[in-house]
Amino acid sequence: MQKSSQPSKDRRILFIIAFCAVSGAVLNGSAGWAQSNACSQLENPTQECWKKSPMIGALEGGVMGIFAGTGAAVGAVWRRYF
Repeated sequence: MQKSSQPSKDRRILFIIAFCAVSGAVLNGSAGWAQSNACSQLENPTQECWKKSPMIGALEGGVMGIFAGTGAAVGAVWRRYF
């Protein structure tokens, strides 16, 4: 009797998607934090710089990173698994 490879394949796809989503959140979150900090250290910061805290910048970057990472993972595995 042959064993079905479907559960293993599904687990791999989910792992790749989760890994890319978390990686994107971490990378974009830290980039958003750094950008907010750099913006507030300018000689003449804009009004938008004063309104946005580094925490909000990191949160926005993290959310965008989740979408970007998930999209990249789906694009990477699309041809192979679907």
